[in-house]
Amino acid sequence: MNLGYQNMVAQARLTDISRQLEFKADSPVRHKCFLSYHAVDAEEVLAFVESFGSYFIPRAIGVSEDDPVIESEDNDYIMDRIRSKYLANSTVTIVMVGKCTWARKFVDWEIYSSLRKDKVNRLNGLMAIQLPSGKRTGGALPARANDNVIRQDGKDIGYARYYTYPSSGSTLQSWIQDAFDGRQTRDRLIRNSRARKKINSYCP
Repeated sequence: MNLGYQNMVAQARLTDISRQLEFKADSPVRHKCFLSYHAVDAEEVLAFVESFGSYFIPRAIGVSEDDPVIESEDNDYIMDRIRSKYLANSTVTIVMVGKCTWARKFVDWEIYSSLRKDKVNRLNGLMAIQLPSGKRTGGALPARANDNVIRQDGKDIGYARYYTYPSSGSTLQSWIQDAFDGRQTRDRLIRNSRARKKINSYCP
C-alpha cells in the first residue's frame, strides 16, 4: 500500500478521534492534549494515540494549507485563531518529533500559540516526544520547542521537556501532568520571541 495513502488514512482517523472528543472535559486524571505533528508521521501518531489514548484526551487537528486564516498578514490574528480553532480547550501541547517535524511551519505556529498567554490565549503546557522514526533518522526538535527545552548539569531547567518514546501509559501520564503543572510553576521560563516561521524548511 502507498505510504502517502496510509498517512492520509491515519490523518483521517486522527481527525475523527479528535472530533469525537472535542467537547470531552479535561480532568485531573486525563488532560486534553493537542498533538502537533508533521503529516508524514500520521501513522506513528495514530499508533501513539491507539496505544496511550486512555491516559489522555487526544486533540489532533492541526493547521492546514487550505485554511483561509493563514493568508492573513496579521500575526496576532492568526495565532489567536489557531488557539480558538485548533488548540481549542486543550491544556497541554505534545510535539511529536519525526524526521522533518522541525521543518514544518505549522508546527512552529502551533507551538507559538501554545506559549501565548493573554486575554484571548490560555497558556498550554509544552512537551515533546521522539517518535521511533525520529530516533532512527536523527530528527531534530523544532527551533521554538528547542528554545524551551534547556538542560544544565543533567537537569531540565526550561519551560518544556523532551522525552524518548514512553515505555508505559503511567510514565506518559506523569509527563503530561508535569507539563500541565508547568503552566503555573514554570511560566516565567517561557521563550517565545522567535519570529514566526514563514515557510517550510527543506528537509531531505
